[in-house]
Amino acid sequence: MWNKLNKSMMFCQMMFGLSFYGVMVILTRFFLEELNYSEADTMMVVGAFSSIGPLFAIAGGIICDKFLGSKRALTIAYICFAAGYALLVLGSSTLNVPLSLLGIALASYARGLMSPSYPSLYKRTFKSHEDFENCYPINYSVNNVGALLGQYLYPIFILTVGFSGGFTLSAVMAGLAVAALFIFHKPLVSVGEDIDKEPVSVKNMAIFLGLSAAMLGMVFFMFSDMDTGQYIVYAIGGAALLYYVSLIFKSGRSDGMRMGAILVMTAVLTTAFFVYYGQMMTSMNIVAINTLKGDLLGFIPLAPEAAMALNPLWCIAMGPLITLLFANLEKRGIQFSTATKISFAFIMTAVAFGILTHAVRTVGADVSISPNVFLVIHGFQAFSEVIVGSLVVAFIISVTPKEIEGFSVSLYSVAIALSGIVGAVISGSIAMEKGQEITQSFVQNVYGDYFMMLTVAAVVMVGVALAASLLIRKMINKADEWEETEELSPATV
Repeated sequence: MWNKLNKSMMFCQMMFGLSFYGVMVILTRFFLEELNYSEADTMMVVGAFSSIGPLFAIAGGIICDKFLGSKRALTIAYICFAAGYALLVLGSSTLNVPLSLLGIALASYARGLMSPSYPSLYKRTFKSHEDFENCYPINYSVNNVGALLGQYLYPIFILTVGFSGGFTLSAVMAGLAVAALFIFHKPLVSVGEDIDKEPVSVKNMAIFLGLSAAMLGMVFFMFSDMDTGQYIVYAIGGAALLYYVSLIFKSGRSDGMRMGAILVMTAVLTTAFFVYYGQMMTSMNIVAINTLKGDLLGFIPLAPEAAMALNPLWCIAMGPLITLLFANLEKRGIQFSTATKISFAFIMTAVAFGILTHAVRTVGADVSISPNVFLVIHGFQAFSEVIVGSLVVAFIISVTPKEIEGFSVSLYSVAIALSGIVGAVISGSIAMEKGQEITQSFVQNVYGDYFMMLTVAAVVMVGVALAASLLIRKMINKADEWEETEELSPATV
């Protein structure tokens, strides 16, 4: 099952997790303290950084399918990561806002190229789809090992090497991933798509470079003016969904029905879930910075902004556990559809935000919340994340027509982008003004009302996910019936 190719790609995934999430965890303090942003503006920028990258997966899927192939696109993505982090080094050493914004714009673009190209190429390093589907949650855990180490250690690193030192470390790790892709270039190309094995035409390269320049310019503008930028995200996401709907009508009956099931899975369930996931980088991070005090389990030092590291800590354990759980249930004849599993995810999310609501509404006069509370919250949320983060992509790849595989996978990233911006916008409702003092009343009422609203909405989404599960199952069954009919029809023969 495992071979040197998928191991080399998981090394690249580890480097991504370490470098990207390490940068993300220190961006909040970087913008608040070094660039003097307000809480509301910081949450918008950091929320956008976590979500705009996946928006580029729309173009990334097209680039993989039509112009470069997944191997070339993935290599270019890691080169862009390294360049983006290098720009952040320059921006932090000179406190230059435009350079810093350009750096996160380039990293966001790189993530968009990586999102569809990595799973497409990674899948082809396995001998069967079953091997890929069984191992993808393990790959998700590998990513979270990197995220855990990056999010826990970077706040400690910057105390000695500063923000520029942290950004430099990320640039080096992205460079190591580029080196690995070059070392395994020939074997990865050999298992890749046909387009990976052919030279890129001058026309395709020109289109790619022009498209890349336009996207970088657009995202730089979005980061510079998030009030306007959020509407650009909505417009692009809406256009991508409409284009996908048009492809549904142009496809055959069976393919169209499967694509419709993907649309329900991504546009409804995935988008709703990642509104909650995005809170970890925005509202939950601000709450931790303002209230978290003490050591984790009484003896582990934890910087407030490093509370996010508790999420990948749990995800590392949850990946194998969830794989074993559902594999054992299937051996006993108990099978759940992907959408039904997502309803389980929303149950865990409701529990997580219910605990957070209780914590802020009962906070004491010292306005402090124990790290242990965040440990429990992230445990329930991590269970949800692993289910949605690993199984939705596997579902899309298993049912989508192969000729639009990259673009179909990018719909998952579109959902992340839209939900991330929505989550950042609504989290701005709890932002404090510059110089405002954190008080017990503020935490209990403002934070309490906000997280209670999210808890109630999560309970509603449990029912929505169960209803979607029935709908998706019927759509897939109907597609299978139509496919059999088409194969047996005289015209097909």
